[in-house]
Amino acid sequence: MPLRNNSRLVKTCFFCQTAEEQLWGCQRSSRDDKEKKRLELLERKKENQRLLDEENARLKGKAQREAGAGGKVTRAQIEEALQNEQEQQQQQQLKPKEKSHLESPLEENVNRIIPEEGTVEARTIEDAIAVLSTGPEDLDRHPERRMKAAFLAYEEANMPRLKKENPNMRLSQLKQQLKKEWMKSPENPLNQRFSTYNSK
Repeated sequence: MPLRNNSRLVKTCFFCQTAEEQLWGCQRSSRDDKEKKRLELLERKKENQRLLDEENARLKGKAQREAGAGGKVTRAQIEEALQNEQEQQQQQQLKPKEKSHLESPLEENVNRIIPEEGTVEARTIEDAIAVLSTGPEDLDRHPERRMKAAFLAYEEANMPRLKKENPNMRLSQLKQQLKKEWMKSPENPLNQRFSTYNSK
């Protein structure tokens, strides 16, 4: 609920009771808040600086201790180091040495060997397959290239037989039946290719 004070409109504050307290108290609280934040920030900075100094002192102390330990050496430490070196040398002498490429005899390069008479040499994959294969060499690698010619020859040979067996069928029906027989026929080049594989 707004109150009028000195021709100003002042909103009520829950924490302040009179209009003057409302006017000056809220401004003071915002100033106090800013001051508190500034002090907290300073305290945090001091704490961080203190932690940094402690860490640096710890690191410097470690470095000085390590340097101090390496400075003076006693006779016992020297003797112990000598004994360790002698033991390592003895262990290395007991281990068999690995032969270097200079000590081992040269092996003949199998890629440069001249084949003897009666042997076969294959330098490519196709040559190796040809040498190792025991089947016929006249195997057709692309039977699909001669499919059309083979089918026309099959049709000329078998169409009269089909017409005699089925005189009432149309030509398209006869050709469909002929095509079905062709797919199973041994005269089909595709079937020849697989028949040699299956007969092994």
